[in-house]
Amino acid sequence: MQTVSENKCFGGVQGVYTHASTACSCDMTFGLFLPPQAADGPVPVLWYLSGLTCTHENAMTKAGAQGWAAEAGIALVFPDTSPRGDDVADDEAYDLGKGAGFYVNATEAPWAPHFNMWDYVADDLPAVLAANFPLDMSRQAITGHSMGGHGALTLAMGLPGRFRSVSAFAPIANPTGSDWGRVQLAAYIGDDERTWGAHDASKLMAQHGFDGPVLVDQGTDDQFLNLLRPETLSQAMAAKRQDGTFRMQKGYDHSYYFVSTFMPDHIAFHAEALFA
Repeated sequence: MQTVSENKCFGGVQGVYTHASTACSCDMTFGLFLPPQAADGPVPVLWYLSGLTCTHENAMTKAGAQGWAAEAGIALVFPDTSPRGDDVADDEAYDLGKGAGFYVNATEAPWAPHFNMWDYVADDLPAVLAANFPLDMSRQAITGHSMGGHGALTLAMGLPGRFRSVSAFAPIANPTGSDWGRVQLAAYIGDDERTWGAHDASKLMAQHGFDGPVLVDQGTDDQFLNLLRPETLSQAMAAKRQDGTFRMQKGYDHSYYFVSTFMPDHIAFHAEALFA
């Protein structure tokens, strides 16, 4: 692991680091905010998974999360959204290829050699974090925005017992029923739709639910509502009687203005679970 930068931030440290990823077979970059409490011992971890076209940097600089995390004593992890490098496959479309890993393990050419973002977030990066930073990996929570909200929800339900809580901002809630999902799932993991359900938050919620609290915020003026399909997730949560809250926020769109507005609520939500 190499340090790219470290800056004092709300009494803690906002760092950026690179490492050789086994899962993605390339160098990966991530951001990590350590609150001031980390100087006294391991602190719990909140993952933030970003959306389409993003890198580790978008939420790190726009979400306004560090101040609230410092107050709560929680570390923030900002992974990248896809593998990077000259030998990594890409596509002209913004919603496939670099910046659009969809948090799955690709099985199809040309994506399979590098696009293993599920394993990267589930196994590879956690090992790097545990080996190098004062983090309490027994206390983890996860959140994300858009494609990252999809990733947060599917990882939380797909890895029972890993995360104490999960939240999402405007997640891609039903990718098997949306052009933000069907195209990418077919490209990455093949045309057999029976394999897609493991990466659909609405289907996972209907089948299994989550063994902890859930918080979802969605803007009513989101320009991508028809692609996100939030109604499928809210209906699945209600039918499952999931311990959770689904909020439609009047007048908000899909931007980081929306994310930063409700970030304090999400940090407080996760803090309650992480320190229970």
